[in-house]
Amino acid sequence: MTISGSEKKRNLFFILSGIFLTNALLAEIVGVKIFSLERTFGANPVNFELFSGANMSFNLTAGVILWPVVFITTDIINEYFGRKGVKKISFATVAFISYMFIVIFIITKLAPADFWLKTNEEGPDGNNFNVNFAFNKLFLQSAGIIIGSLIAFLIGQLLDVTVFHYLRRFTGADKIWLRATGSTLVSQLIDSFIVLYIAFILFAPANSKWTYTQLLNVGLMNYMYKFVVAIVLTPLLYLAHWLIDGYLGKDSAEELMEEAARNSR
Repeated sequence: MTISGSEKKRNLFFILSGIFLTNALLAEIVGVKIFSLERTFGANPVNFELFSGANMSFNLTAGVILWPVVFITTDIINEYFGRKGVKKISFATVAFISYMFIVIFIITKLAPADFWLKTNEEGPDGNNFNVNFAFNKLFLQSAGIIIGSLIAFLIGQLLDVTVFHYLRRFTGADKIWLRATGSTLVSQLIDSFIVLYIAFILFAPANSKWTYTQLLNVGLMNYMYKFVVAIVLTPLLYLAHWLIDGYLGKDSAEELMEEAARNSR
């Protein structure tokens, strides 16, 4: 059975949206874990001071493993479906993430079954273990973190699509790496600080608010990681373009990109 060009385009948007949404949802869920990048690779924490205050290391949310996939997918959707395509999947993702947190909140309020508590009452060290407390502690995030994450994500996406098409005016169809990497680096610079400001200053309790020095230290450490990853993963953009060109056909792919660029001005 022959697949028409319009159906191939719909399939492409469906697949890219699925990759985008799945990784964004997973990043939000696993983001509660903070890991040491240095110790993961068998090294000691760098412990250096960017600004006056506590020494900083690459202690990152586990979500940073998945967000680069979201960034790359954003650039690909941007390339082939333009500003409208990115906005459509970004607003949908915010709605789905909000729904996910509402469901998680409701589930944490359900009374745990006695046998479930009993079965899991012994921890790995032999001590008493409250599995319901652990479940709630793991999945419940503060309202500030949730709100900050969603606002930062949406602003980052809208900024990314704007910078991407601004750069495309100068690069044309060439220099994919420049507009993709450039838009990601600009949007993530803003994203890195917005989420921390909202979560740990704006909505944080008075006795646990971060100082602006802490904000600068942690925000820059996170951005340095994202900066390096954005550069390292650039070849994946070219691989994605090669695969899409093969699926749509080179002429159809170029026509779709030109249409996306025209509609995004």
